[in-house]
Amino acid sequence: MLRKTRIKRQDAELDITSFMNLMIVLVPVLLMMMVFSHITVLDLKLPELTDPTLQSENEEQEEDETLELMVRDNQIEIYYPQTYLLKTIPNTDEGYDFESLVAVLKQVKQLLSERGIEKSDISILLEPQIDYQTIVTLMDRSRSYKAVVVASVVDAELFPDISLGDAPQVSNPELLEAMSAQGGSQ
Repeated sequence: MLRKTRIKRQDAELDITSFMNLMIVLVPVLLMMMVFSHITVLDLKLPELTDPTLQSENEEQEEDETLELMVRDNQIEIYYPQTYLLKTIPNTDEGYDFESLVAVLKQVKQLLSERGIEKSDISILLEPQIDYQTIVTLMDRSRSYKAVVVASVVDAELFPDISLGDAPQVSNPELLEAMSAQGGSQ
């Protein structure tokens, strides 16, 4: 009689020590990377594509009350209502004077709120050669500013609804200099 011998199989042991070591290192690294990969989204309001002849009188009146920030190579001009120059801020040796811009925008916001006007939109009109970092800084500075409230620093709102556009070209540079001198004296 032939007997079949059974081979006893031993269960293989799983050694998960190295896998656990990997997870102990990998999980904190992934959690730290989540903090650094925070994405910020900027909301921009784009102009509507409508027929200008169909605008009502109310829309025309609202359009005249636009706060505009016109950014040129050598200065920033602030207009409110649309065609009235409030202030011209010339560049400093370091570039654009963002601190003066924030101060003027705070004054405009305060004057509007004293008159009972709740305005949260601003149009930033740029010349084609303005670089990207300047655009982002302008958007950040016109959106909010740092204020101290009850011994803590908070972001106070200025004009968070931002529209971007092209600045009108000035064909006469002498006119631009005269406008700069007029706005700088105000």
